[in-house]
Amino acid sequence: MVFDVSVALTWILFLALFPMAFFWLRRVWRITVRRDFSEVALKRGVPPPDPEKFAPYDMAINLIAGGIIVGVIISIVFGKLDYDSWTALAGITIWCKFFANFILSRHAHPIAPKQKA
Repeated sequence: MVFDVSVALTWILFLALFPMAFFWLRRVWRITVRRDFSEVALKRGVPPPDPEKFAPYDMAINLIAGGIIVGVIISIVFGKLDYDSWTALAGITIWCKFFANFILSRHAHPIAPKQKA
């Protein structure tokens, strides 16, 4: 195996799966067990007026994405997925998770008219 840019990027993607899965599953733990809604549906760093209402959706998004990534990691280690499959699965999961969080954050924050100063 020749070490080139492709191999380096593959290792970076594989190693990046570990902290992503950890942070996403930690958010599930915080929402479910600790009842901490401070990171639910953030828009510009501000939680919605009623974050507890949107917590189950945020928890589900993070649980599904974290579970898929853990499954991908396990499949890679045991050699069950080839390169094209695991990179596609990981990439689609990451993008879908980001889009789902964006949609949830926009839905959780109602559009209010700007007040004049």
